[in-house]
Amino acid sequence: MSLGSIILIVVVLMLIGALPTWPHSANWGYAPSGLLGTVLIVVLILFLLGRI
Repeated sequence: MSLGSIILIVVVLMLIGALPTWPHSANWGYAPSGLLGTVLIVVLILFLLGRI
């Protein structure tokens, strides 16, 4: 499995985990999606630079 595939799987799992659909995550606010957005920007920059 290549590094790109592993990163894609991790990002998809983070996206599912960041959705505030469960009762225990109702008070989290924008923190999970903000962190996910930052990770996605970093991964996109690394992909465009050819590091991934």
